[in-house]
Parts: sequence; structure tokens; C-alpha cells
Amino acid sequence: MATVEEVKKLATLARVRLADAELEKFTKEFDAILAYVETISAVEMPEGEALRSGQPLRNVMREDGVPHAPGAYTEKLAAQFPARGGDALSVKQILTH
Repeated sequence: MATVEEVKKLATLARVRLADAELEKFTKEFDAILAYVETISAVEMPEGEALRSGQPLRNVMREDGVPHAPGAYTEKLAAQFPARGGDALSVKQILTH
């Protein structure tokens, strides 16, 4: 069980100011948090296997290949820019030096 002095020390380390009235409340909450962490620590995970929702994680990427002909959408995209000089597209400057 955590003591008021331990909670004060942790609050100091975390740079959190606690009023004396809050110390008792946080001491009880701290014990509940530690109990929960102990429960989570008891769960056994397979070594080196990442699980999410009970299913192993897998990489979801399309296979290599050409999804469409190069330049097929260039004109359609470039037409949406307000300023254009040949093949160069002008955008609003957002960074300054």
C-alpha cells in the first residue's frame, strides 16, 4: 500500500502540485492503479508475437505493379491549381525564413 509520503515524493518527481486534502485521495487512487498494472502484467503474451484484437498483425500493402499509366491524372490534378506556369504548379507560401 502506498503511503502519503510516497505519493508526495512521486508528485515532486512529476512536478505536480498537490494540496494536502488531495494527498489521501491520490494515495487510494495510486493503489488502485498499481493493482490494475499488476493485473495487466499477469497476462501472458507469446514471445515475439504482436497481437491485436486476437489476430496477428500483418502488412497490408498492394503488390508491386503499375496501378495506372504514368501521367494519366496529371492534367486533371494540375487543372485544380489556381496558378500554373507550364508544368510548374504555384502554391501559397506557408513557410518564411
